[in-house]
Amino acid sequence: MKIIILGAGRVGASVADSLVSERNDITVIDRDPDRLRELESRYDLRGVVGNGIDPTVLAEAGANDTDLLIACAAQDETNLVCCKVAQVMFSIPKLIARVRSSGLDKAEQLVGKDVFGVDRIICPEESLTRYIGKLIEYPEALQVREFAGGRACLVSVRARGGAPMVGHRISALRLMAPDVAMRIVALYRRFADEPDRFIACDGSTMIEPGDEVFVLSGREQIPEVLASFHRQQGRQARPVRRVMMAGGGRVALRLAHQLTKTGNFHIKIVELKNERCVELAARLPTEVLVLNGDATDEELLSNESIEEVDLFLAITSDDEDNIMASLLAKRMGASRVLALINRRSYADLMHGTQIDIALSPAQAMLGELLAYVRQGDVQAVHSLRRGVAEALEIVARGDRKSSRVVGRKVSEIHLPPEVNMGLIVRGLPDPMAHHDPEHPAPVEEPQVIIPRSHTVIESNDHVVFFLPNKRLVKEVEKLFRVSATYF
Repeated sequence: MKIIILGAGRVGASVADSLVSERNDITVIDRDPDRLRELESRYDLRGVVGNGIDPTVLAEAGANDTDLLIACAAQDETNLVCCKVAQVMFSIPKLIARVRSSGLDKAEQLVGKDVFGVDRIICPEESLTRYIGKLIEYPEALQVREFAGGRACLVSVRARGGAPMVGHRISALRLMAPDVAMRIVALYRRFADEPDRFIACDGSTMIEPGDEVFVLSGREQIPEVLASFHRQQGRQARPVRRVMMAGGGRVALRLAHQLTKTGNFHIKIVELKNERCVELAARLPTEVLVLNGDATDEELLSNESIEEVDLFLAITSDDEDNIMASLLAKRMGASRVLALINRRSYADLMHGTQIDIALSPAQAMLGELLAYVRQGDVQAVHSLRRGVAEALEIVARGDRKSSRVVGRKVSEIHLPPEVNMGLIVRGLPDPMAHHDPEHPAPVEEPQVIIPRSHTVIESNDHVVFFLPNKRLVKEVEKLFRVSATYF
């Protein structure tokens, strides 16, 4: 696929990193030649210096035969105008704009060929807020990713000694919890003096304390799944009620609004700039406490009872400050800490240390972009393990004659050995099916199915896969592609 990316900032660079690895033809437009030279030295892509709303610059970038334009420059106005120019003058089929202004990201009136020509609006801050919200809802999880409209979830959890399912082989888990429909799709194990290593899962694999376990299950069973790997028997879960945020940026503002609307939370925001503190105090409910100070100040954290905080969020724009604030908060007694880290090298270093969750802002929203890049009926994509692995939801189409998967048992489907088919969601509405308004079909509750070797794939099944390496994506997509006649 030929793709133009407008903007070589953090979001643009992260998007380019992900898409270049999938052998797409990438061109990046930016006004800063130094940024472009840096990207060109790191990735196999082309840089064009200039203003993305200038038709001559777009033409130089190859807009005449481009399949997708992703506008993620610093200014919302630039992104929207660029998409309109690309639509009117070059008829680019797919247009995505990044916006940051609160309200614009929810303005459906902007989407469509008659307005700015945008097919999809994405907001990294909104994606990040939703992601953190899920971690607050499921406090024992390291990651929570949704599929099939939220009916199924992929969670990762750190295995703890003494938890019911830790210290057992995977083959024994079905007997230990016969009523819990779940599938372990991956393990990442700690080894001395080296990063976590992917461990292939089969029935003989033992779950050891410290393993990061990736599990697919129905949404209703996620709390039970997390408890079985992370909580010692007889102990109760500790819900998140006290939240402290280091940094009063857009994410903090959105998250504080969201939490005050949805639950009984005690929220504190620590912000270094005095004028921003005044603005936050004016825009947030009175129950949110805004503190003017430095989150790496040990005395400030002590005075604000950091040892009573359930979740400490370091979400400033500075990676080093986030890392240091998180480490300090953890050492002083905060139950869980999350650090927002843009640089992948830093995130790799911090993952699995005293920082419970090292989160990249771009990774939280990459799935929304990747779903547009993928071929066929890909419904959801989630980038995992800092972009190395991926979880993919794809819809089975066709029949036994036109498809390699429909009408066949799982044991008959020739998947790459590393790919793990995690679950199937059956019975979701099919937008491609013919509907008779006079004789509507009965409405049935969708089923979450854990596939076995004898399970037969049906048309319109939503199948969720875990891929430890993104290079396997093309093979899965090809397998699900419908042809006129399949031999």
